[in-house]
Amino acid sequence: MGALILGCGSAVTSGDWQKLASSTASEPHEIPATPGRNDVDPLLKADGIERLVVHGTDADLAAIVLRLMRIERVTDLPVGYVPVDRKQSAVARLWGLSTRIVDTALTGSVRPFPLVRDDAGGVLVGLGVVPAVRGTVYCDDTVALRGAADRIEVVPHADKGLAVTVARRGLLRTRTTTITGRAVQFGIDPTAPIRDGVTHPRPMTRWTWYRHTEDLLAIR
Repeated sequence: MGALILGCGSAVTSGDWQKLASSTASEPHEIPATPGRNDVDPLLKADGIERLVVHGTDADLAAIVLRLMRIERVTDLPVGYVPVDRKQSAVARLWGLSTRIVDTALTGSVRPFPLVRDDAGGVLVGLGVVPAVRGTVYCDDTVALRGAADRIEVVPHADKGLAVTVARRGLLRTRTTTITGRAVQFGIDPTAPIRDGVTHPRPMTRWTWYRHTEDLLAIR
């Protein structure tokens, strides 16, 4: 079968989708934005898939990677990604995707990249945000925050697992501090975390992002 190519939501109207659809013998599939189990699992379980290519947003990619994890295919199915908006994609920056992004997704090399999970059952492939936060935050055994911050960002980190950046507004400028580790734990006033551009449906007082035991096979 070769490559399984998935176009999510309105991504199938883009020029990159036309390139993907015409560059392989495999049949491309159009699926909904932020797809769920019924949209993705039957496709991922098909025989003969050598690589998966996702065209969509970071949220679309995260939804599909979650399904890979649930059906235990994270370690045997490489994933290529063609974002609909490269400038807005945290994953594109983290993976170092080139300007020849379609070619990279279809023929690039496979290099493991940390997969980050949370204790609410989701995954983080690009950028996690906790805005306007007050409380205590630990990255492994290090105190990342005790008090208030304007914003905390969490991204996968190639070496350590994840990186936590705390932004505080000073008198003249915003000060940032970055810490790396395997896990970050929040004990905070009720705040809704944002995962890859999607806001959690309810405010949380406890939240954890942590490195999964298996890395994602990223094509980059």
